[in-house]
Order: sequence, then C-alpha cells, then structure tokens
Amino acid sequence: MRKTGPVVLTLSLGVFGIITTEMGVVGVLPRISEELGVAPSTAGWLVGAFALVVAVAGPFATLLASGVRRKTVLASALAVFAASNAVYALTDRFSVMLAFRIVPALFHPVFFAVALTAATRLVPPERATRAVTTVFAGVTLGFAFGVPITSYLAEHLSLAAAFWFGAGTNLLALLGVLALFPATPAERRLSYGRQLGVLRRSRPWLAMAAVVFVFAAMFSVYGYFAEYLERVTRLGGSTIGGLLMAFGAVMVLGNLAFGRLLERDPVRTATVFPLLYVLLYALVRAAGPWPAPMVLAVLLWGAVHSGGLVVSQTWLARDTRDAPEFGNSLFISFSNLGITVGSAVGGLVVASAGTRQLPWAGAGFALAALAAVLVRRRIGPEPARAPAAEPAELPEPAAGSAP
Repeated sequence: MRKTGPVVLTLSLGVFGIITTEMGVVGVLPRISEELGVAPSTAGWLVGAFALVVAVAGPFATLLASGVRRKTVLASALAVFAASNAVYALTDRFSVMLAFRIVPALFHPVFFAVALTAATRLVPPERATRAVTTVFAGVTLGFAFGVPITSYLAEHLSLAAAFWFGAGTNLLALLGVLALFPATPAERRLSYGRQLGVLRRSRPWLAMAAVVFVFAAMFSVYGYFAEYLERVTRLGGSTIGGLLMAFGAVMVLGNLAFGRLLERDPVRTATVFPLLYVLLYALVRAAGPWPAPMVLAVLLWGAVHSGGLVVSQTWLARDTRDAPEFGNSLFISFSNLGITVGSAVGGLVVASAGTRQLPWAGAGFALAALAAVLVRRRIGPEPARAPAAEPAELPEPAAGSAP
C-alpha cells in the first residue's frame, strides 16, 4: 500500500499556502494602501471581500465541484492560489488585485472540503481524526509563520517579495499533489438533493450554530490581540510581535493535543472546549494589566485557541457524514461567518466599553457554543441509515426521463 503520510503532509502544506495567502494580506495592508494609492479602508476590502465570498459561495462551489476527481480539484485550487499571488506581486492596480482575491476565494472552501475528506479516506478509520489534525496543522503554521514571514518580507525586501513567497508555497504544494496524490477515478457524485438534504435535519444546524459561536468566541478577542496587549498590558510592538510568534507556535502543539483528545472522546471534548475558553478569557482579563502573568496567559490562549478548528470541524462532521465534502464546506462557510460576527462584536465592545472588556464578549460566545452543543447532545445521535436504500448509489436520471 502506498504510504499516505507524505500525501497528508502535502495537503497540510497546501493549507499552509492558502492560509498564508488569505491572512498574509492583513499584515501588509498599509504597504498595499501606500503602493497602490488607495485609502486604508479601501485596501481592507482585500480581507473583507475574501471572507465574504468564502462564507457565501463555499457550499455552492463545493456542490459544483462534487464528482470531479479529487486530484484535479486540489491541483486546480493550488494553481489558482499560486497564480493569484503572482498577480499580486506584478500588478500596480488595486482593481486587479481585488479581482484576484475574489477568484481564489471561490476555490478556498473547495480545497479545504476535499482535503479534509481525502485525508480521512487515505488512512485507516482509527487514524482519521489524526489525519484531520495534521491537515489543520497547516492552518496553525500559517498563522504562526506564514503571516509573520509575509509581513517581514514586505517590510525588509518588498511587497512583491512577500507575494512571491505565497506563490512559491502554493506552487510547491501543487507539485506535491501532482507527484504524490493517488490518481483515483472520480467517485460517483452524490446528487445535489442528497447533499442538500443534510440541511433538512435539525442536528447539523445545531452543530453549525456551535461552529459559528466557537469561531465568534475565538476571533472576537483574537482579532484585537495586538490592541489588547498594547492598550491593556502596555507592551511594545516588538514584544507583541514576539508573543504573536509564540502564540502561533503553541497553537501547533495545542492542535496535536486536541486531536488526541478527540480520538479518545469527541463528544466530551466538544462539550468541555467552550468551558475552557470561558476560563481562559477570565484569566486573560484578570492578567491583562500585568505583563508577566499575561505572557503565561497568552501561551495558554494559543493552546486553547488551536482546538477550535479541529473540535468544531469534528463536531459538525458527525452530523454530515453522509455528504462529507459538502459538510466540510459548511464548516468553512459557517466558521467564516463566526469570524465575521465575532470581529464585528469585538469592535463594538472596544468602541463602547473599552478594550479591557473584550474577554467578556469572547466568554459570552463560548457559553452560547456550549448551549448549542448541549442541545445537540440532548436530541441524541443521528439514526442509522441502511446503505442499500441510499439514493446516492443510483445513477442520475437522464435529462427528460420520468422520475
């Protein structure tokens, strides 16, 4: 049997490249505003438009890509991301850069959905959670190293160099997929009705509500990480930069730890996770004015923060296992919705109550996530389905044929 470890690592590298492309722009927006001659608020659309397209178009793009060979889908997405980074490096027109933010955003959820599903099918069932954790390691590494490297290159070399780094990373992942990913034939596509059928059940909606609240809890505070450390803890820019790096490095370890916990007991892990965030935010608020305790709080924060991705994805996947790629696309869309909601509420808290009160907003969202998880647990597991009765196993009817 072909070794699957390098293939899963290649998928993780692809995730790293995509996250670096998506989030790396955040750190170079001032340079983009200056070099392309646009207002900072206008440059911000490079972030907002990307997230909006992912949230709205993700499930539909994944539906359209269903039935296409996974290798083709993964390679095409990485090629688009590599080419888009090259355009960022070469263009001096903001409209062109914005257009090439929207195009890869259409491929972003498709890549994630297919990569997560493929990772679980490349390994034995008992190692599926570990494979998902490995793929998600690309996200944590993107935050820990991809974003800071992008900012460093833009500051010390050029804006173009920062984008060429993103292009090269995605190109390397593309070559890895072409060389290592098995060239299996396209699987029989689940009908659109069957895939959309997961939305007719209450359990997935409760799981999606938990995803939204978990990510809102995460990003209502993390989105203002630097501002909190500057205004509340009174730390300097270089110290904050170092803590951002430490935060990302601890995320890698936390990601692995939560993966192990999910292998042992996914239901209990999903239930306890929001409670951990409530306790963490209480610590962050209490330690806020004191630098030494805050450094410890940041390290614990990074370890807990990393669990939000794999815990919430695993929780939703339990209720969408009959349409896994569509389910993963729902995870990408609703997690982006949670990021949007959390960031907006965090901004309102900063404006109305002050930066020191941000942890309470995160704790409130965490309690809402806990409520959604508990309600989902109360209604019990999904009823078993008989494989022989699955309509997805039947061929699609020819056009014009009778139902």
